[in-house]
Amino acid sequence: MAADKRPTKRRRNWPQQPVFRGWLSTDADEITRREWRGRTEIDDVAVADAHCAPFCDYQVTSSNGNRYAVEVRAFGERINSCECRDFATNGLGTCKHIEGVLQRVRRRGRSATSPRIEVYVDERRGRSLRLAVPDAVASVSPALAEDMRHLCSRAARFDEGARRTQADGRIQSGCAAGVPPARRLAGRVRDRTAFETRLATGERSIDDLLRRPLLPYQIDGVLHLAFGERALLADDMGLGKTVQAIAACALLKELRGIERVLVVSPASLKAEWEEQIRLFSDLPATAVFGNAAERRRQYRGGGFFTLCNYEQVLADGDDLPALVRPDVIVLDEAQRIKNLQTKTAAAIKKLDSRYAFVLTGTPLENRIDELYSILQFVDPSLLGPLFRFNRDFYELDDRGRPVGYRNLDELAERVSTVMLRRRKEDVESELPGRTAKTFFVTMTETQRSLYSDYEHLVGRLAAIAARRPLTKEEFEKLQRYLACMRMVCDTTYILDDQSRDCPKMGEIERLLPELLADPARKIIVFSEWVRMLSLVREYASDAGLEFAWHTGEVPQQRRRGEIRRFREDPDCRLFLSSESGGVGLNLKRRTRSSTWISPGIRPASSNASPAPGGSGRSGPSP
Repeated sequence: MAADKRPTKRRRNWPQQPVFRGWLSTDADEITRREWRGRTEIDDVAVADAHCAPFCDYQVTSSNGNRYAVEVRAFGERINSCECRDFATNGLGTCKHIEGVLQRVRRRGRSATSPRIEVYVDERRGRSLRLAVPDAVASVSPALAEDMRHLCSRAARFDEGARRTQADGRIQSGCAAGVPPARRLAGRVRDRTAFETRLATGERSIDDLLRRPLLPYQIDGVLHLAFGERALLADDMGLGKTVQAIAACALLKELRGIERVLVVSPASLKAEWEEQIRLFSDLPATAVFGNAAERRRQYRGGGFFTLCNYEQVLADGDDLPALVRPDVIVLDEAQRIKNLQTKTAAAIKKLDSRYAFVLTGTPLENRIDELYSILQFVDPSLLGPLFRFNRDFYELDDRGRPVGYRNLDELAERVSTVMLRRRKEDVESELPGRTAKTFFVTMTETQRSLYSDYEHLVGRLAAIAARRPLTKEEFEKLQRYLACMRMVCDTTYILDDQSRDCPKMGEIERLLPELLADPARKIIVFSEWVRMLSLVREYASDAGLEFAWHTGEVPQQRRRGEIRRFREDPDCRLFLSSESGGVGLNLKRRTRSSTWISPGIRPASSNASPAPGGSGRSGPSP
């Protein structure tokens, strides 16, 4: 048997590339595309076990340099397998690597199916375990055939070390992943029910794993993560997603013996994770900083928790699996991977672990494909390939453009198996009390004039959008003008350093002395715009008020110091933060009151700290 190893660029007489019909693409279209790509995007096909050729294992090298193992069982049926992500998620039973092998293998009159017993996972039928027994083997070795049938009928998992690749039979690599989803879910539900029984009888307690007790809804979140194995926790901001993930990791350490956890968060939150782990757990944590060599050393020698940020995964992603060997990966503020096209999302989705905890308060902000991108990391098979997801849940016009949604009840049902979402009103009876006040501030004439100018520009673009889709440049202009309208509502100083119209500052100057009269009170002032904060900073400096400064321009290590000073120094009464502190930052302190002011929208105050293990803030809105 010969395998074609000629580089792609030497191939001639390629077929014409299939026309891509976008979201109108059918399964047949997608198979044709993979056949074409198998002919044009494969550089090398090498036989791994030639004595069983052509129905054997192959090593395939794509034109991008990536290598994948392909197992060939048949020429006419789609029962072959590949270890690539596309094969695992597309539900087509093929991929470009399989097609590349089939197009290069010369059959020379051989049979169309494997002469061996083949145990494999059928990706087209709910990842079910399948058995193919050739008539010749069944007649010569009926006992062996019966043993394999018995194994398939009872198996929930295969030990990879027991994989057979001999002349009489072969078990697909990674068959452990072939346990049907319904069976895996039933097993997790059964394990959780048994553990909850032990909790109810007092035989076990989650609080025994932590230094501080959790609220009842947080215990539910811990169980959702730990027994969900790969799960999404989408609680509202301030409900304590961080501590629930920490507790779930501690529980898995006891129940499953996990040893390493990789936490990926925005850079500004690494210190927050370090602090929360120290407050709630005795488990060691290593926050990763420094140059590439220093990071590698910290990854390799890290504690139970290794804390890094998304930018570091983008830079170090190829080395992370070998250096950390994580049993659990925790993604905090996972909306960072909501865009399918970004390099960050691609780097994150290359990480692998048995357990994955995905944390975000906003699993869906603008489009349902944002949720799709996040859930690709949780379970790529849950929502299937993107082309089928688009067909199933978007209403398309005759040109394949989305005009609405459909089958959202079915989408919600699928997602419910992995996602737990609680809003503050859902658990209000379990939360500490809170008081919110809203102060309305009128714009000046200068502000109104500028606002009207931008409103006119937005109106013109909106009129164009009603007739046809906006171009990329027009859409970017629309976003820019809308942002300018929001800036003007704060202060003209954001757009013009010669103009300082800002009625909100007058309101803040009235509120702060009143609030600071209480010596136990600390104040957090948040704004999306750093220039708005700079006006508050000028006022605080003139008034002799000590403050902490937390913006994107402040280095990470200094931000940690600013947070610590605000928490621990009784003279530091103000915390001035931009969007660098806008996601998941926990500024809770053990005092009887704290106040949050958001001049990015309007001043607001609260007389209570956020929920245990959580964070509280008022974020910017249009």
